[in-house]
Amino acid sequence: MSTRLQVVVQEAELREIRRAARRQGMTLSEWVRRSLHEARRAVSTRDPEQKLAVLRAALEHAAPAPDIEQMLAEIESGYLSGPSA
Repeated sequence: MSTRLQVVVQEAELREIRRAARRQGMTLSEWVRRSLHEARRAVSTRDPEQKLAVLRAALEHAAPAPDIEQMLAEIESGYLSGPSA
């Protein structure tokens, strides 16, 4: 179900938004929807302290890992071998 959202902006700002939408080949509505979607994704929904706690807990686990030079070499060889089938 769709719901209408009314936003009040100054005329000058509306003109700029319309121009931005036109430059991207979109309707004003589509431009606003995409902009809102991008803004929503950019906002973190989790508490930074909670994120740090999860990272700290993960760092407590010992896991075997090669040194950075070996990891980079393995990554590079994977890129050079092309996509796997």
